[in-house]
Amino acid sequence: MTRQDLGVIVRQPGLLPADRSLGPYHLEPLIQRHEQGELTAWHVRLDPGAITPISYHTRAEEAYYVIAGSGMAHLDGVDHPLHAGLFLRLPPGTRHAFSAGDQGLTLLDIHTPGCWPDHDTTLEPR
Repeated sequence: MTRQDLGVIVRQPGLLPADRSLGPYHLEPLIQRHEQGELTAWHVRLDPGAITPISYHTRAEEAYYVIAGSGMAHLDGVDHPLHAGLFLRLPPGTRHAFSAGDQGLTLLDIHTPGCWPDHDTTLEPR
């Protein structure tokens, strides 16, 4: 899709099925593959107490915004408490994992260039 072919997207979370291929993540694409330009956007949910695998992206820069809940971000071995309103920027190669608090965790996740569970996502054992 070329830039002039990109259309405006106005989409409420909860309308598209969530991808569960990465274990505890509920990954709902806010931009579908056929709509993708330079970035991807995801509505991410973790159930209370969920712990994700460690992952990283070779090419994609990643930005997270905490919408609701609490937990911990584990970024290159350093723990960062998460709460609603917090922003995180992860350069390519940042090894990251998340653990959700008692209320779960909801995030907006944006990658540029675009990233999918089966493209530019590497999982590591914990």
